[in-house]
Amino acid sequence: MLEQTVQIVSNERDTDSYFRLVVRTPRIAPLIQPGQFAHIRVLPLKDALLRRPFSIFQVSGDTFSILYKTVGQGTEVIARMQAGEELSVIAPLGHGFTVPKRGGETPLLVAGGYGMAAMYLLAQRSPQKGIVFVGGRRRVDILCEKEFQALGWDVRVTTEDGSHGKKGLVTQPLIAELKRSTKGRKLFACGPTGMLKAVGKIADDFKVPAELSMDEHMCCGVGVCLTCVIPVKTADGPRRAEAHEREGGWEYQRTCTEGPVFEAKEIVWEVTK
Repeated sequence: MLEQTVQIVSNERDTDSYFRLVVRTPRIAPLIQPGQFAHIRVLPLKDALLRRPFSIFQVSGDTFSILYKTVGQGTEVIARMQAGEELSVIAPLGHGFTVPKRGGETPLLVAGGYGMAAMYLLAQRSPQKGIVFVGGRRRVDILCEKEFQALGWDVRVTTEDGSHGKKGLVTQPLIAELKRSTKGRKLFACGPTGMLKAVGKIADDFKVPAELSMDEHMCCGVGVCLTCVIPVKTADGPRRAEAHEREGGWEYQRTCTEGPVFEAKEIVWEVTK
């Protein structure tokens, strides 16, 4: 983890209200692993005390990029920034995805909306190609489709309004695929909490391993403020964290440090906020 003032290389509109931001980070870029994130402070916003977390989309040489949507004051200011301007970045942060091994389990990636951004680096670095299931409410919410196809992955798109791909939820083609075969499969997912919960249940129903990138609100991003905690089982868990609350075989763990990626079987959905 490093803190650095970085220079914007490019900042361009992707689709509708989505943008791609590329920053030059010669010290940070080589350290980034799939599923990690960057915590960004917008320097022109003098009164903004909190940084904003963004999944790291691509890494190229001494740069990395993020995909973001304009949803508030901070991202609206970022959208107006130009090449040469500066941002303050802390990265790489968090516990990322496990990169599949060559000849190992076939990866099935499940993404909702800009959850696609967190999955690209995993697909790029995986020697074992698989299937990407991507869903959104409408066509403009489908991101990075061509990039995943260029990597040689099978991309299957669903939209709730039927404007692109098949009409329905992203979990529907996933279930259809698992009904064909579960042998040697592993799920990886990033997106809204409702989708992640559904994928976790599917993984349990079909008895396949799954890693989920939990989408929680973060303030500090470095494990201090405890605003991004989720309940995680303590028994038989592969990781241990400082237990801030223990009750009935689970404890709170921080998505910014122990996560954002957790094994689906670890998460206690019954008490997830």
